[in-house]
Amino acid sequence: MTYRNMRCAAIHDLSGMGKCSLTVALPILSACGVETAVMPTAVLSTHTGGFTGYTYRDLTEDLLPMARHWKKEGCRFEALYSGFLGSPEQIGLVSEIFSLFREEGTLVAVDPVMGDAGKLYATYTKEMADGMGTLCRGADLVMPNFTEACHILGLPYREGPYTREYVREILHGLLDLGPRMAVLTGVWQEEGCLGAACLERGQEEPQWLLSDRVPGSYHGTGDVFGSTLVAGLLNGMTLPQACQLAVDYTQRVIVTTHQVGGDLRMGPKFECHLPWLCQKMADFREGKGA
Repeated sequence: MTYRNMRCAAIHDLSGMGKCSLTVALPILSACGVETAVMPTAVLSTHTGGFTGYTYRDLTEDLLPMARHWKKEGCRFEALYSGFLGSPEQIGLVSEIFSLFREEGTLVAVDPVMGDAGKLYATYTKEMADGMGTLCRGADLVMPNFTEACHILGLPYREGPYTREYVREILHGLLDLGPRMAVLTGVWQEEGCLGAACLERGQEEPQWLLSDRVPGSYHGTGDVFGSTLVAGLLNGMTLPQACQLAVDYTQRVIVTTHQVGGDLRMGPKFECHLPWLCQKMADFREGKGA
């Protein structure tokens, strides 16, 4: 098997403790054979989900100088992948960075991290949330949860369970904004199952990709899912194949996190399942299936 070089620019915040954003994206993408350049939007002592008194260093002013230096050095990327952003200015800058590096065939993936359970995060203003919608319009792939999708589309948030008709409506609405691929997370129709649904432009019916549901809420698993999804696409998987892999890996991680217990603020126990993910990706590259 000939190794194919793949490089992704991951534009997320960096939390020193509590695994999420870059501390999840970098190891997962790397384990899947994707050379990953990181562009921290901010550096925090911990993430903001349940911790108090954390330090926060805004790196807004560093983003364009970093990008311009990369461009000067001749850096090119197969994927540009953004997640949590800390200000309206950052949203505009990330859009500019996308334009700076986008070429034919570049995958621009946006995880519009804004909120959950029907509410936007406390750090998000309406201006920021609307700006995130604009960023999604210029992406190839968007992967919101229901809270984020409803805000982007201007729809009222609904609690699950979700009908296939409703999920289809949301996904078609996202594709109508401009992306060619949309993935919706937090999808479920009956108790005991949870996963995602995906749709590509030109298709009518979404594919549902579900696994067994584990009780509880686990910070950072959205980043586990998104990073695995991007890695799968870069390795040549179809959208449903990459989405299924992301669902399966995330579910394994959640099961272990639930079994281990302890302080869930410290993030998902994804490390112990990286060998499984590496093997799955290697099997796919060698033609043994997803």
